[in-house]
Amino acid sequence: MTRTLISSGSPFEKQVGYSRAVVDGDWAFVAGTTGYDPETRVMPDSAAEQARNALGVIERALDEAGFAMADIVRATYYFTDAAYWDEVGPVLGEIFGEIRPAATALIAGLIKPEMKVEIEVTAKRR
Repeated sequence: MTRTLISSGSPFEKQVGYSRAVVDGDWAFVAGTTGYDPETRVMPDSAAEQARNALGVIERALDEAGFAMADIVRATYYFTDAAYWDEVGPVLGEIFGEIRPAATALIAGLIKPEMKVEIEVTAKRR
């Protein structure tokens, strides 16, 4: 099987040695993605906007790899505060309402204080 590395162009990928996504056969594994605006590299204050940005980066990585959001079979959501769930839940519902991947939500510390949400997904090509 062919292994393909997908980059979002983030400087962090090369600095710390990871890929935005790794495709192995019919599977795509998308790294934890935070909500920095991919163009400006600015982090919005809103947890909902951070989630939207993260999901946009995830969608672009999947698209580049030949996958669709509908191919997502697992999602993991990391929040720095449980209170963000109420803000981010509707955004997740907009994207995943019909897809309904197996999902887990966790409260965790993230590496930068401005980060409120991080999302990682796994997709299987249909």
